Amino acid sequence: MDIFKLFFEHDLRLDQTVDRDDKGSSTLEEFMKPVPTFSKFYLTGTRLDTEQFGLQILRNYDHILDALDDTFEDQGYYTASGLKQDLRSALRQSDIGDPILIGEEPLSDYPYPSLAVDSGSNVGHIKDKIRTVLEKDFFVLYKEPSPDGFDLHLFSRKNIYDRLFYAIKPLLGDHFRFFSINGKRVRSERQFYFETYTLERPPHGAEEVFPETVL
Repeated sequence: MDIFKLFFEHDLRLDQTVDRDDKGSSTLEEFMKPVPTFSKFYLTGTRLDTEQFGLQILRNYDHILDALDDTFEDQGYYTASGLKQDLRSALRQSDIGDPILIGEEPLSDYPYPSLAVDSGSNVGHIKDKIRTVLEKDFFVLYKEPSPDGFDLHLFSRKNIYDRLFYAIKPLLGDHFRFFSINGKRVRSERQFYFETYTLERPPHGAEEVFPETVL
């Protein structure tokens, strides 16, 4: 049995990604400006029969990548080694912590070094740099370490939850279950891996998607 989990968080303030030590004065004009926001998504999975964790160990992994390619149709995947035509190639050429930029055309100056995440840090340490790329209407994707491989962490200026939802939903079947999870409500490790404790009673904020489920 494959358990696919899509964590989402919406309406995160882009202006909160800047350095908190920057305490410049605020004016009324600045206060009245609309607050820019972004969304982030975490894609992971569990193979229950073998008790393995990580998106790429799912039997439907290739189908998931195909679905994501459809989601980002007409856009390119830009890695440190150049343009890749599909997500599978981009992931194959990227290590854990390497950024993959998704957009219609390359940035004139690809900010690879500043966006890379090493083993001693995480994406939370470079939010201001991620923000700069999001403001140019690019998506930023990372391979994140999981116990048996990797997961995917996606940052987006746009809320593309519906696109991801409808891309993955057709994969539902006897051996593939899909849970949509509000990341703001699921915080503990036990809640994150709820499928190993209480699959039939997911925590508050986690909803199973069924063939009849609609947005």
